[in-house]
Amino acid sequence: MPNTPSLPLAQPAEVGLSAPRLQRHADALRRDVDRGRLPGAVALVARRGRIAWFESIGQRDPVKGRAMERDAIFRIYSMTKPIASVAAMTLYEEGRFQLADSIARYIPAFAKPKLATPKPDGTLEIVPAGREITIQDLLRHTSGLTYEFRGTAPVQRLYMNAKTARRNQTNEEHAATIAGLPLMYVPGTAWEYSRSTDIIGRLVEVISGQSLASFIAERITGPLAMHDTAFHVPPEKQHRLAEAFPNDPDTGTGVELLEVREPPKFESGGGGMVSTALDYARFLAMLAHGGTLDGERILGRKTIEFMTADHLGPITGTPDLLIPGYGFGLGFAVRLHAGIAQIAGSVGQYYWGGLAGTTFWVDPAEELFAIMMIQAPGQREYYRVLFRDMVYASLND
Repeated sequence: MPNTPSLPLAQPAEVGLSAPRLQRHADALRRDVDRGRLPGAVALVARRGRIAWFESIGQRDPVKGRAMERDAIFRIYSMTKPIASVAAMTLYEEGRFQLADSIARYIPAFAKPKLATPKPDGTLEIVPAGREITIQDLLRHTSGLTYEFRGTAPVQRLYMNAKTARRNQTNEEHAATIAGLPLMYVPGTAWEYSRSTDIIGRLVEVISGQSLASFIAERITGPLAMHDTAFHVPPEKQHRLAEAFPNDPDTGTGVELLEVREPPKFESGGGGMVSTALDYARFLAMLAHGGTLDGERILGRKTIEFMTADHLGPITGTPDLLIPGYGFGLGFAVRLHAGIAQIAGSVGQYYWGGLAGTTFWVDPAEELFAIMMIQAPGQREYYRVLFRDMVYASLND
């Protein structure tokens, strides 16, 4: 890996990390590779602006027996959300919208949203929601929208029947489909992980006049030299694409990942991108450096502070994703307490992850950020917790 001005290399001890303790994490991952529970991983830890640990483990393609390399390309799923949220906030900084604006101002199909209320007989009563969806609601997941795979509630079944995840639709068509479905909650009253960031992606298109992919390339991945981050993997890079096991090692069920070898019609701001550990490190370094990297300013420092502050207050959410001790900002979960959560961290830490197992966090108090890339959907929660706990255990100052 080149020793670049923006992300220079360091020995762990030079930035207050213990090399033997980091090695413990590598050993733990290798044990699970050896016993067939994990195909492979790439992990990167940076502190005080320097990369102190960057390692590839196991296999990139377990079927073909190809070794994992540090430049492997991963489906990052919901780690797309922070990128799309930052894209939207670049327009916010230009005065193109305000967070209190109704999304219907830009996508009229969302005007006068309807709320689905279950009746005792199992049917739904559709009534006016009584409140418009704001752009802030979308960014913090209090819009009343949902995800079809998050459960079997009546509205989630409507999403499933409407095939909201189909790849052969445009972002405009996707937004129209979502706008035609009732809400699960009155906007602003509950945190519900949802297709909200897909609608943010469409908002970016409407305001900018560009496709989401081209806008992100122009404003974020291009300036940050994130050359392998996009909505698909072109033919000349497909030999670097990381794969999962064909069957889940714990349950035996088949594993099917997003097809990313062709450009999709649906450029999902909520979950459609691919990236590498080093590319995503450049994105996190920009955030950690107050919005700038290598002389390229993406956002202002106060905007990043605003995005990574809690925007929920008393609003609560589902504890399987918004774990105790955390709130949610504009694209990121945000740690509110030193304790309560069952994983280590500092107040002010912000993070998110992807469906196939990729994860990151930024800890401003410790001047630390870390990324782990895996393609193991069924094991993602276990490895996220393992990674975070073991990296924090390596702090040595």
